[in-house]
Amino acid sequence: MPLFDEKTLRKLDRLALVAARVRAGQIRGERRSTKRGTSIEFADYRNYTRGDDLRRVDWNVYARLERPFIKLLEEEEDLAVHILVDASRSMEWGEGEYNKFDYALILTAALGYIALAAGDRLTVTMLRSNFPFPPHPNPLPLGEGRVRGVRQFGPARGRGHLLPLLTFLDEQAGEGTTDLNAQLRDYALAARRPGLAFVLTDLFSPAGYTDGLNALQGRGYEVSMIHLLAPDELEPPLAGDLRLMDVETGAGQEVTLDGSLRELYKRRVVAWRDEIESHCLKRDVHYVPVVTSTAWERLVLYHLRRQGLVK
Repeated sequence: MPLFDEKTLRKLDRLALVAARVRAGQIRGERRSTKRGTSIEFADYRNYTRGDDLRRVDWNVYARLERPFIKLLEEEEDLAVHILVDASRSMEWGEGEYNKFDYALILTAALGYIALAAGDRLTVTMLRSNFPFPPHPNPLPLGEGRVRGVRQFGPARGRGHLLPLLTFLDEQAGEGTTDLNAQLRDYALAARRPGLAFVLTDLFSPAGYTDGLNALQGRGYEVSMIHLLAPDELEPPLAGDLRLMDVETGAGQEVTLDGSLRELYKRRVVAWRDEIESHCLKRDVHYVPVVTSTAWERLVLYHLRRQGLVK
């Protein structure tokens, strides 16, 4: 993973992820504020972790206990942020910088840094069917930022965990298949603290995705679906007699692609995305369709802000 430069980090530092409603494990308020450290309402203490702002240490408590604690104000109770990345073979589609999986990893790094810098509790998980979830995973100590096997990072808090996050992401690859319904349902049923859940996927899952989203929402997650497609999946640069191969299953299909069939394909892609958007709207899921030719900075700083997912 490329490191973010200082200019990019300064832009991300000014952002915070927004939750519209209280989630299990949080305490006060109907809406979490994105301003940090401005409330005068004291809520609680938490242990200092590397990367926290030293100005927020309660030095009176430190003098008595000889241990650093961060003072939490009512409006800044930490938020659990879950980033779930489709790590199937189909995500490895797209030439160069348009590769869907690489784009998903960069976007994960950006959203992850926003969460870490804001003091939120971040967990990043790769979704792939040959990586079964343990039925009752033991939570990692908060702030350790360790990797469970090769599929999960966190939970971690504090901007000091950016480099471990980037290292974790750099070790990932898109392989095999992902049954989104099963993977999201298993994640929802595992013992985790609900919060914001960002699902990054191309939605090429024959079993569908709706049951998985319902399972996440049923456990109290506020879900955002970031639907990634490469430019040539919207405008295929193909013509003539072709044999198309499914990159995950190896199944083949003979087609003759001419102008009329290409137009039919494009209409069906539009209808497919419209159907997904309609379902998400009915279920109160944030739907963000993305073409990987879109600069990730524009997606985060403009599109996600416009939808109210970051502020």
